[in-house]
Amino acid sequence: MADTLIKQARIFDGSTNPSFVGDLRIKDGVVTSISKTELSPKPGETVVDAKGLWLTPGFIDFHTHYDAEIEMSPDLSESVRHGITTISLGSCSLSLAVGDPTDLADMFSRVEAIPRKNVLSILESKKNWNSALEYKKHLNNMPLGPNVTSFAGHSAIRAHVMGLERSLTKGEVPTKQELERMNQILEEALDAGFMGLSINTLVWDKMDGSRFRSRPLPSTFANWSEYQYLNKTLRKRGKVFQGVPNVSTKINVLMFLKEAFGLFRKPLKTTIISLMDVKFDPGLYKLLGLIGRITNTIFKSDFKFQALPEPFDLYADGMDVVVFEEFAAGAKANHIEDELERKQLMKDPSYRDWFKRQWTNWFLPRVFHRNFKETKIVDAPDKSLIGKSIDDVAKEKGVHSVTAFLDLVAEHGNKVRWYTVMANHRKEPLQKIVSYPDILIGFSDAGAHLRGMAHYNFPLRMLKLVRDAELEKKPFMTMEKAVHRLTGEIGDWFGIDAGYIKEGKRADLVLIDPNKLDESLARDVEAPMPFMEDFKRWVRRNDDTVKKVYINGKLAIDQGKPVTALGKEKGYGSFLESTIGT
Repeated sequence: MADTLIKQARIFDGSTNPSFVGDLRIKDGVVTSISKTELSPKPGETVVDAKGLWLTPGFIDFHTHYDAEIEMSPDLSESVRHGITTISLGSCSLSLAVGDPTDLADMFSRVEAIPRKNVLSILESKKNWNSALEYKKHLNNMPLGPNVTSFAGHSAIRAHVMGLERSLTKGEVPTKQELERMNQILEEALDAGFMGLSINTLVWDKMDGSRFRSRPLPSTFANWSEYQYLNKTLRKRGKVFQGVPNVSTKINVLMFLKEAFGLFRKPLKTTIISLMDVKFDPGLYKLLGLIGRITNTIFKSDFKFQALPEPFDLYADGMDVVVFEEFAAGAKANHIEDELERKQLMKDPSYRDWFKRQWTNWFLPRVFHRNFKETKIVDAPDKSLIGKSIDDVAKEKGVHSVTAFLDLVAEHGNKVRWYTVMANHRKEPLQKIVSYPDILIGFSDAGAHLRGMAHYNFPLRMLKLVRDAELEKKPFMTMEKAVHRLTGEIGDWFGIDAGYIKEGKRADLVLIDPNKLDESLARDVEAPMPFMEDFKRWVRRNDDTVKKVYINGKLAIDQGKPVTALGKEKGYGSFLESTIGT
């Protein structure tokens, strides 16, 4: 492990303290000196000239779905190259700590839009653990790139204890003994340093595979009394309750808030997805922001929405995208695995009529804007379509936009690729959202939705948002506060030893060129995934912004590129235990 002296960087220590230009020394993986005066190099030390660069703590991504990918590619370089040095597994009720490989693949694949055959193959070849402690030991035996934290996933626990079929059957409730066993598994996970429990109540997150295809996840079949039973343990131990609300109803969010309340009792640390400025309801973010403030002040809670500091956009291949799961006609199409059979469905007059009625029904619950004017075709066998909206195609043909869309899918299937922005499309509301005290900056879903979403570099886009306002002479947040929101604030809330630059602490560091916090951060790249037969995922990538990343004092990224040892040699990341409540 090389000793390193970083000279004349602008140092942000992860708190809200003023940044300063200074030198920093790393020895044996630890920050040994931070000085506003110049430090002299020692023999054998690697000297890094960081004049004009920013030095920050490694960023924390507390909401990923790298659970399967980490088994084949433990470097997780798509996140590390953007300065992320700590990630979390086990979100949204999905965890691989306990359970049968086939059951877990069926739970994980369709929800997170990862090919099932790859997930199943990974689990069948790799999974030799079946408890949280064994899983933690397994992770620590791997040549991890970033540090890893985890939640215990409720769907995985419920299926493991009740059996998959019973866990997916409406009206089936766990016995007293089964509830006690679930709680025992949760306690074991918390003892192993897991951050808490994740659940999912969103019924349009569906099962993959042929056995129970299109049923919602096991966690959605639980009554609130089941969650509350497990939450007693979380509340007692001060751990985190992470949830996915059923956004189709909105009222469901109130149940999460009620669980969080600390009035006359110990508050339950609660975080849910997600606070956004959604296109279909421009005032919703204000209402949710107010609800979050009331929950934490009047009701003495410790509640946090998760929020992204960038536009929430997505790509779709035909109809193969999760937003179509929010209404029955779209869900019926995605139930069909065979593309040819799905194309035939698109031609069925009764189906087309049903789809159109639901698509245009403003009284049905929705998150997606369902406005084909807000789309852009980016690829298709018919190249004349590229650059047009689906509404443009409809006007050219003299038909309704729904008719045009169904025609395109019927003809081209998943070969017609289109783009849209769902939320966070307005600058001022986005600035307000990332400034709310009742949010955590995160919810990247890194490692999931491989063809549809790409928020791997959200910390850099947060810094750009704040810096752009500074350059426009309209600042809304200090850069120190922005760095804190991406590092120390998250580490403190989850109780993990990460997010700060301090003498005597592990050296997880990022060197950034602030002049490269520019529009290139939104550059689209289709990146091959060698362990998945070179399947290409959509990412945003700019190798000029992040100059170096250190994990545990070891150089992980150099000039925007992963070093060859990352993911191959041990000594970089490790499993970080949560210490909140202990």
